[in-house]
Amino acid sequence: MVETTISVIKADIGSLAGHIVVPDFLFEAARKSLKEGVNQKIINDFYVTNAGDDLELIMTHNKGEGAEDVHKLAWDTFMKGTELAREKKIYAAGQDILADTFSGNVKGMGPGSAEMVIEERRSEPIAIFMADKTEPGAFNLPLYKMFADPFNTAGLVIDPNLHDGFRFIIQDIMKDIPCFIEMKTPEESYDVLALLGSTGRYTIKKVYRADGMITASVSTDKLHAVAGKYVGKDDPVAIIRAHSGLPAMGEVLEAFTMPHLVSGWMRGSHAGPLLPVGLKDSRCTRFDGPPRVVGLGFQVSNGVLIGPVDLFDDVAFDITRQRGMEIADYLRRIGPFQPHRLAEHEMEYTTLPKVLASCENRFVEEEIVPKTKAKDTSESAE
Repeated sequence: MVETTISVIKADIGSLAGHIVVPDFLFEAARKSLKEGVNQKIINDFYVTNAGDDLELIMTHNKGEGAEDVHKLAWDTFMKGTELAREKKIYAAGQDILADTFSGNVKGMGPGSAEMVIEERRSEPIAIFMADKTEPGAFNLPLYKMFADPFNTAGLVIDPNLHDGFRFIIQDIMKDIPCFIEMKTPEESYDVLALLGSTGRYTIKKVYRADGMITASVSTDKLHAVAGKYVGKDDPVAIIRAHSGLPAMGEVLEAFTMPHLVSGWMRGSHAGPLLPVGLKDSRCTRFDGPPRVVGLGFQVSNGVLIGPVDLFDDVAFDITRQRGMEIADYLRRIGPFQPHRLAEHEMEYTTLPKVLASCENRFVEEEIVPKTKAKDTSESAE
């Protein structure tokens, strides 16, 4: 069997007219850079796309996860794009570039990445999901539905290859040092949910079939953990394998038919519905959103990407998008109040603490009774 590594590395290095969409000249620069990587035999194949204002590099190679030359190729691509973005003064140029020099791979340097090494099957369909204006935990619910919910994935009940369940590798992303736990479904489903429901802390990193076959990989990079402050949302990516003893592509996509609430949206400070959209709608406008996810389907053949199919560019998702926009409308009416605005502990890396700091020294330990102004009872002169 052919062993292939799939790497998806993304970064926001600048966007057109605000946090909206990647400009064409950055696509062109990225394609030129990755083409050089093919010529130098660093990678086998690539596809360049976007999720809103994030530039997405989808690459195949044979060098395993964390390969230094592959990550450096991505880093150099982002640096070249950043230089162009700054020349043209486009918005937020180099936003996700949080280091001055490359240090072996992109982890901890700003860009996000998801990778997996697979032994190619007779047919190898995969889906790449890329979200904008949200955080890694945005994929917790759909991935749980794909691999652990029989009401979503019929194969869990009727396919003997899925019937033994899946193993979830879950990361505590709030720890300074990465910490992981392995949990098995269906046996530990309730414990898995106990963790994954806290989407701001526990996120899925990998999913394996019960027999050890890798089935999913998710980026879990936290920008504020690197920068120490809010510099943009994390905008996760995920790689999902489908069919032949795994959830069918239709079951994978079914997990996105409910526009569930995720953290992010405007200034990374609001909850909003995750809209599944086609690439033509992969631009965030209303209130810098709403949060959205695009999905591309490929066949992997001897390390080459065949495709893609724009998975959410389909009328079958129109009702999901409509429901999502109704939810967005409702939440916008709440304005700066919770639950539209995130809870205080989720806002600590945004710009809100600077505003609250100016109020802190005005608090006193006794209830304040405003002084009343004495009423003027004197008669006015005629």
